[in-house]
Amino acid sequence: MSYLVLARKYRPRNFTEMVGQEHVVQALTNALVQQRLHHAYLFTGTRGVGKTTVSRILAKSLNCQGLDGQGGITAEPCGVCQACRDIDAGRFVDYTELDAASNRGVDEVQSLLEQAVYKPVQGRFKVFMIDEVHMLTNTAFNAMLKTLEEPPEYLKFVLATTDPQKVPVTVLSRCLQFNLRPMAPETVFEHLTQVLTQEHIPAEPLALRMLARAARGSMRDALSLTDQAIAFGSGQLQEATVRQMLGTVDRTHVLQLIDALDRADGAAVVDLVETLRRNGLSAASTLEDMSLVLQRMAVIQAVPNRAQDDSDPDAAEITRLAQGMAADETQLLYSLCLHGRGELGLAPDEYVALTMVLLRLLAFKPGAMTSTPAEKKSPRPAPEPLKPVVAKVAQVAQVANPAPVVAAHPAPSRLPPQPAPAPVAIAGAVAAPAQDDGPPPWVDLDDEEPFVADIPAEVGLDAPPFQALPVRETSAPSARTAPRRDAPERPATVALIPTEEGEFWAALVREMVEKELINALVRELALQSQLLGRDTDRWQLRLERESLNQPTARERLKAALSAMGHAVELGFELGKVSDSPWLRNTVAANERQWAAQALIENDPLVQAMLRDFGGKIVPDSVQPI
Repeated sequence: MSYLVLARKYRPRNFTEMVGQEHVVQALTNALVQQRLHHAYLFTGTRGVGKTTVSRILAKSLNCQGLDGQGGITAEPCGVCQACRDIDAGRFVDYTELDAASNRGVDEVQSLLEQAVYKPVQGRFKVFMIDEVHMLTNTAFNAMLKTLEEPPEYLKFVLATTDPQKVPVTVLSRCLQFNLRPMAPETVFEHLTQVLTQEHIPAEPLALRMLARAARGSMRDALSLTDQAIAFGSGQLQEATVRQMLGTVDRTHVLQLIDALDRADGAAVVDLVETLRRNGLSAASTLEDMSLVLQRMAVIQAVPNRAQDDSDPDAAEITRLAQGMAADETQLLYSLCLHGRGELGLAPDEYVALTMVLLRLLAFKPGAMTSTPAEKKSPRPAPEPLKPVVAKVAQVAQVANPAPVVAAHPAPSRLPPQPAPAPVAIAGAVAAPAQDDGPPPWVDLDDEEPFVADIPAEVGLDAPPFQALPVRETSAPSARTAPRRDAPERPATVALIPTEEGEFWAALVREMVEKELINALVRELALQSQLLGRDTDRWQLRLERESLNQPTARERLKAALSAMGHAVELGFELGKVSDSPWLRNTVAANERQWAAQALIENDPLVQAMLRDFGGKIVPDSVQPI
């Protein structure tokens, strides 16, 4: 006696045996009960979800004769009459299945349609089932359009495809479309449990869960893998044998990898990857299992009170990792695992790619991959003194007018030598102008007296004003002549009310940021908080944004304060913040920006350029140094 594979042996024979497609079963059952039957049906979905099975059950429902031979259209075919048994065996003369993958031409379709003019021989309806209908040629689709739109009353079309986007809209508009969904792993697990119980084959739940995940939504693939696992395990389904057959990674290795990444232990990560290499475990499977675990961790972090699956032996360890890892790091690692799967094929070795994907989190994690002081980059050198006035004119022209400026060799100056001006303080930096070698060639010095521009005191320049180049005035006022600009109005700033506690908190937060004790969400929590008061063992803080008040962020901020020597409890309240490090930084940035704009707009050279060349200052291009 030949062996019948599980996928064929347990193919559903009626709608009640269908698994995971309740929406399709309900629609077809109601249509059959109410006798509201469409003439063409289109079933779409991935492989192994039941498209052909639904087509055969529908054909049996239309042609079932009942136990007594007097039955009619029914939603519950008997399965024992001649029509039902012939359809199951594939020899019912009025049920025709056409594989469009190998019969995709117009001749095959015309040969099928020629049978449409004849009434059923044995059954009540003729049923034409065309599988993989998207493989038909355009000519074949056009040949069947008229018959598909107005078939005889005894003819029903059933089309099935895995790629409905390739089916012409003229065909879609003539069909009643049903989308069969991929099976959920839980649904596949339950069905496999029932099948193996009927087969009297012992199976471990974890082994069945791995098969359910490996099927990726296809019940046929799940049953085929189960057949393979039974043969591989000599009639038993055990977790170790199934894992070896599928090449999946032990969940223990995945949990150890996530724990090592949370502890920023790069050596442990590399050692675990080498263990995977020695055992021949798949790198892609490792990233996939890590994504599943990280997804569960993210759910636990977002919904702490959600009930967990007690049947999973790793539930307690996953919960522990979720409570220890920051939510932003969990999201980052999940994203890296998803994108890293696409990089495995680009690397010369998939384990090299796996190592780089895992170490990438440590590269983005502050303080994880620190270097010695000798290895750190040397600080950026101080800016060089300002170039001569000619270079400054070229720079000013470039800011005021995007057109290129060519600085030629200056002509000999007929002015008496001027003493070198004192250094000028510009937005916190000291610039020492070099000795002037002469004005640019476009400046005419005939009968002109040099003028000295006075820079307003509110710009913040303590040094005496330097002597600017003389500019030739036109005989008549020009439309381009721009009057001298006064200092810009000081922009409106945020409402900052400095306090002594705010000064202490701002200095403390700045020191924690410099030492990389806080980052990401914890850094924002500290920057946007206002210190209201300090007791011996408790500090009270105020926040405006409730989204920053996360338990994990508060605990990490408390740990950072302990590292700074302040082992205190933190209390948070919601309210208006008037003195926080973020407000102080914003006010300081506004002041620097205002001073830089005032310095540019009151510079005599800039004013000369605006007056003589019709230039304008782009506000966004002015940045404090």
